[in-house]
Amino acid sequence: MKFLNFRLTSMFCAVTLCAVPAFAQTPESQDAPATTGAVLQGLDKVTARISTFNVPFDRLFAFGSLTIQVRACHKTPPTEAPESTAFLEIDESFESAADQRLFSGWMFASSPAVSALEHPVYDVWVVDCIKASNSSADSPG
Repeated sequence: MKFLNFRLTSMFCAVTLCAVPAFAQTPESQDAPATTGAVLQGLDKVTARISTFNVPFDRLFAFGSLTIQVRACHKTPPTEAPESTAFLEIDESFESAADQRLFSGWMFASSPAVSALEHPVYDVWVVDCIKASNSSADSPG
């Protein structure tokens, strides 16, 4: 019986010690600058042109027949592997019909194929987040 109690206590301590660092970390660092939008790139497959554009949060941005809204953008701190993620809502506008939602979800800058817009004419992907600072030294990146 003592061995069983010792073993259960050891397992409890091991699980507790493993969980403590996860609870101690916050999702966003207190020192991380606030973001105001996202830097996106779009490819027009017909003309083979790539456009880079800055899209502020909750503003409609037109790219061809697409309407893009950025709802959130998060960037990892410099101490972690570089990653920018943005929550996008992408609709396609038609003259004779209502807008159609093509994409709503998180896109990852390091892995654009994980969660991608599927469209025959356009591709859109996340490049970076826009920092809140207006100085040129704090440009997106």
